[in-house]
Amino acid sequence: MNNAVVREREVDVVVIGAGQAGLSSAYHLRRAGYEPDRDFVVLDHAPAPGGAWQFRWPSLTYGKVHGMHALPGMELTGADDARPSSEVISTYFAEYERAFDLRVRRPVGVRAVREGDGGRLRVETSEGVWSARALINATGTWDRPFWPRYPGQEIFRGRQLHTANYPGPWEFAGQRVVVVGGGTSGVQHLMEIAEAGAETTWVARRPPAFREGPFDEDRGRNAVALVEERVRQGLPPQSVVSVTGLPMTAAMERARAAGVLVRRPMFDRLTPDGVAWADGTSVTADVILWATGFRAVIDHLAPLRLREPGGGIRVEGTRAVRDPRVHLVGYGPSASTIGANRAGRGAVREIRTLLDTPAGTRPATGPSQPPVAAAV
Repeated sequence: MNNAVVREREVDVVVIGAGQAGLSSAYHLRRAGYEPDRDFVVLDHAPAPGGAWQFRWPSLTYGKVHGMHALPGMELTGADDARPSSEVISTYFAEYERAFDLRVRRPVGVRAVREGDGGRLRVETSEGVWSARALINATGTWDRPFWPRYPGQEIFRGRQLHTANYPGPWEFAGQRVVVVGGGTSGVQHLMEIAEAGAETTWVARRPPAFREGPFDEDRGRNAVALVEERVRQGLPPQSVVSVTGLPMTAAMERARAAGVLVRRPMFDRLTPDGVAWADGTSVTADVILWATGFRAVIDHLAPLRLREPGGGIRVEGTRAVRDPRVHLVGYGPSASTIGANRAGRGAVREIRTLLDTPAGTRPATGPSQPPVAAAV
């Protein structure tokens, strides 16, 4: 039996996650004069830079990505629209980490965050324990795909998979595929699989909310306000599409004209050979593709008892209402690339106040200022 005492490494701030939200937060910590390894540490469970983008399917090229905003301080320029987004953005994130010397530690899995000694937080990981005065949780949603439960799932003889392990459209040629879900991923999967030569059926709980015209500033503010209100009430955040709608693109127009974008209501059960509705209709299927979204990865925060009765964590800005040491970036209203950038800056501003850093003791310029980065 090993009786060795686990040494806690002390820092001011632990950042969990190195996607858009985590890197933005780390950048703003550097801008505020905090030094990596000495004052803060970024822990990422992924094997390489790129956040969730590194796991996206190869047919999702950079040109198909909607609303990718650059990280603060360094633009993403000259990217090839035909190149897989997983490659483009992973390369960009890697350059960003190097340019600002963020020293991300990976792969490190965070197992639990608990109350520590002296008012500090104890962050237990696969690589030991960190003790922090504040925490930025930027874990996103990719690691928690949502699988709805329907009668008959255990007897369906075909294949079931989720967006999280979607391999691309070519694998489905000549097959009968039921795509479940009314969000952006579901529509993209549906159109790709149909073009690859599969017979498709599209089902979703609600009729799709296609959006005509530009997504202007007023629409953006209204969408954010709706998500913020849920989070303030301690409810789990809604999906982005549920409040923004789906942008009607030229490709979607073609798919609708070809009869691909014909939504059927949600089926009632799975059968050995497909899916069936209560009215007696059915569809034979080889594959059920669940494009049913993701949930926030926050189970490691459970020991802190931050959840409200509604199931979510109530936040004001990015700060957890039940514990001002904990900030959630990329959660709820900040779960977008531009939202994560802004939230990272806001979280660092509040953390500086929390830690009561005397004005002027951590200069915004000087030796600890991150270098000016060149565009990728």
